[in-house]
Formats: sequence, structure tokens, C-alpha cells
Amino acid sequence: MGGNPRHAVPSLEGMIEPPAPPRIVFRALGPGLYGAAALTLVHESARRVLKHPPRMDVLGMRSLEKGIRFFGGVPAKGRELHRQTLVGDILSNGLYFSLVALGRPKRPYLRGAMLGLLAGLGAVVLPPKLGLGRAPSQARPSTSLLTVAWYTLGGLAAARATRKLMARRQPELPLGRPLH
Repeated sequence: MGGNPRHAVPSLEGMIEPPAPPRIVFRALGPGLYGAAALTLVHESARRVLKHPPRMDVLGMRSLEKGIRFFGGVPAKGRELHRQTLVGDILSNGLYFSLVALGRPKRPYLRGAMLGLLAGLGAVVLPPKLGLGRAPSQARPSTSLLTVAWYTLGGLAAARATRKLMARRQPELPLGRPLH
């Protein structure tokens, strides 16, 4: 690549990390499911206690019904649909929150807070744009705020589980990629 050094192509060396080995990805699912379970527990508990809680379960049921119909199926109704939605929520949020445990081991709480905040904002803003109707999380300003707070709590719960998992592991075998 001779010639003018001002026109040299920058190197990506050191910027792109190799993908995490499958065992690390699999191990990250535990903290992710922990965060998802915390989020679902808070949502379901508040649904039974608060007068105007965020109803992310309603959004999940709309989404599940729409997806099943898209593929030509007939969605369940009532409690069965609600159960299927909860299982889907725990699995999808678990996969999402497992990202907290995949990165460098230094800052899981920052990753958890940021991922939770982004998920909460997405849960408030995206449903109408995805054709799921008015989001139940937008019923009142307080429901929007609670939605964002609870997803952030889920991310922080995943971070706490990540820290616990890292504390049990040997220092030379971090959950994330090595810091070379």
C-alpha cells in the first residue's frame, strides 16, 4: 500500500474481538434468565397490586397473537395465551439480558443498566411503530416511567447474577473474553 500515508486504510486489528466460545455463551444464559425472571416477577406482582401498572403482558399477547396468525396458526385464548406469553417473555428477555454477561468482566452493572434502560425505552416507544397498537406502558406517564425502571431493574439483576457467577470462577477464567 505505498503512496500517500494520509490515504491509508485504517486497520481494524484490535477493534474486532473474536466471537465468544459456545460454553461462555451458554454460561451467560443463567444471569440472563435471572434478570428476565426478576423483571417478570415485578411485572406480574405489580399487575395484581397497582391500579395502573404497565401491562407488558398485554403487549406480549398482542405480539404473540400477531406472530402466530402471520404463520397461519390459531393463537390460544385467555389464560393459555397469557401463560404462553410469559414463557416467551422469560425466554426472549433471558436471551437479551444474557448480553450483560458476555463482555469484558469489569463492568456488568453498567452493561445491565444500559441494556435495561434501552429495553425499557423500546417497550415504551416501539409498540405503535410495530403495529401492536397503543402501548399499555404509555397509559400514563407513571406507567412509562415504571416500564423503563423495571427493565433497568431486570438488567441490574442480570448484572448481579453475572458478578456472583464471576466470583465463583477462577480469576484466570473470566466469564467474558480475556483482557489481553
